[in-house]
Amino acid sequence: MSWRTGNGVDSEWVPRFYWAAVFFLWLLFRIFFRLRVYGRENVPRMGGCVIAANHASFLDPPILGTAIRFRAVRFMARDSLFRFRPFGWFLRRVLVIPLSRERGDVGAMRQGVATLKAGGALGVFPEGTRTPDGELKPAKGGIGFLIAKAGAPVVPVYIDGSYRALPRHRKWIRPARITVHIGRPITPDEVLTHGKDYEGVAARIMEAIAALRNAHMESVEKRSDRGAQKRPGSRADVEPRHEATSKTTI
Repeated sequence: MSWRTGNGVDSEWVPRFYWAAVFFLWLLFRIFFRLRVYGRENVPRMGGCVIAANHASFLDPPILGTAIRFRAVRFMARDSLFRFRPFGWFLRRVLVIPLSRERGDVGAMRQGVATLKAGGALGVFPEGTRTPDGELKPAKGGIGFLIAKAGAPVVPVYIDGSYRALPRHRKWIRPARITVHIGRPITPDEVLTHGKDYEGVAARIMEAIAALRNAHMESVEKRSDRGAQKRPGSRADVEPRHEATSKTTI
């Protein structure tokens, strides 16, 4: 059984299992990770779009899909994850496209472009692999090629907290507050200004993700300053600062 997606594309069908998984994970992440999402309104409700995020943990794909929530988001994952049949069955049910990183899988890339041209949403991680230290890494040119060929808007996303919850060097998940910041889309016209400089396209996406990270860090510092205002005799107590808060969606 399947349902049509909520993105207005009649040709795309999504298994009921996908929506059930999203609902279950949303409840789980809200309770276990105190998940917060900022800027969900920046995701186009119709038409093809690329959702591009930083990659720090195996948790990032389900976090990103859950954060979007009102659209089905397809992901690419290395084909070795599909070898264990039960897990491979699960991945296909949640719309994951197998990708061979060793061969530079042209077929998977074409499928990704086809998904975008059909009006679907495709989740990508420009860094190509999980960061070993929690810091942003340079993007891979292959993602730039896919984005340039698709001609779809790119929505930058910064995920904070997934590295603390499940970094690359750990096997077990631990509680951590996770926050997702969704930025304004980068238009296809802006992507086209790079021509065939696919590495330049990928670097532009990473710049947008880095800007979201910087804004997040600034907001954390400001909250710390507001906490300092409550301590008598502190500098912040004498010179309070005020700033506008951003819109939050849950």
